[in-house]
Amino acid sequence: MEFKYRLKQLLDAKDSGNMTALAAHCGVSPQAVQQWITKGLMPRKGRLELIAQYFGITESALVYGGDIPADMREPVVISIRDYKEKSEEIEIRQYNTGGAMGHGVILRDQPGVIQSWHVSPEWIQKNVKHHTGIDNLAIVTGFGDSMRGMFNPGDPLLVDRGVKSVEFDSVYFFRVGDEGFIKRLQRIPGEGIVAISENKAYKEWTIKPDMDFEVFARILKVWCSTDF
Repeated sequence: MEFKYRLKQLLDAKDSGNMTALAAHCGVSPQAVQQWITKGLMPRKGRLELIAQYFGITESALVYGGDIPADMREPVVISIRDYKEKSEEIEIRQYNTGGAMGHGVILRDQPGVIQSWHVSPEWIQKNVKHHTGIDNLAIVTGFGDSMRGMFNPGDPLLVDRGVKSVEFDSVYFFRVGDEGFIKRLQRIPGEGIVAISENKAYKEWTIKPDMDFEVFARILKVWCSTDF
């Protein structure tokens, strides 16, 4: 996500889009803040520090993404048309779990990572039918073997970061405590949310109300590799 979209996201969440308080904190006019958002002008370093301080995040999170508080993660939805007007290429970046957990989430047996993809708007239109916004798409590298059969460790998974709750049964990327999981989540009346593995060597287990549970994203597409 570009800096200007991230700044707008933070401002909408904290001040409903009002620029006055942020401008006063940074010692600039509201018009200057408007230029940061509409024209994508990058403030000088001293101002970046003040902006990060205002939102209670690190400067790195402000500029590159990361540890933005959960209540400020409302998705900024960018359409295919917006991208076609700007560029014929869309970058889908690796999902960064560091922001959610501070020191990161443990991904068991992680076989390296896929850092990014570059695709055309037409690829998105033809291959990703349902999502909450282009900027909410991210890549997760498959880890562990509990979902073997659906994907293998090291395979690419396309996820939607705009989905932050289990609204219906599907496959999700989530954490319990400091450990990350990719499982099929199913709501069972009277029991709660059950985590189901594709690999039947792994038992089903229930996410209980007292667990520290957070949904990172919903899995949209997976690719299952084969060695020749």
